Amino acid sequence: MEVICLEEKAFYALVEQVVSRLQESHSEQKEKWISDEQAMTLLNIKSKTTLQKLRDEGRIRFSQPQKRIILYDRDSISDYLNKNAKDTF
Repeated sequence: MEVICLEEKAFYALVEQVVSRLQESHSEQKEKWISDEQAMTLLNIKSKTTLQKLRDEGRIRFSQPQKRIILYDRDSISDYLNKNAKDTF
């Protein structure tokens, strides 16, 4: 077994570098507006009709920047799922 000795300052500098690299690699920002396929995946539904029904009833927020492009708000989908979650006994 090899033993590596470091001075205290060098050790903490190394730890800070490791932590900063981990934060950089895991700091992927999730997009606020997602496509219909991504929304269907989050909601675990397979029908675009069901997604349209949720949109038409005002249960999830959406944006329509162009005529055929509809984007869904990731936060409103999370809120919808949390609102409909059932507590355990």
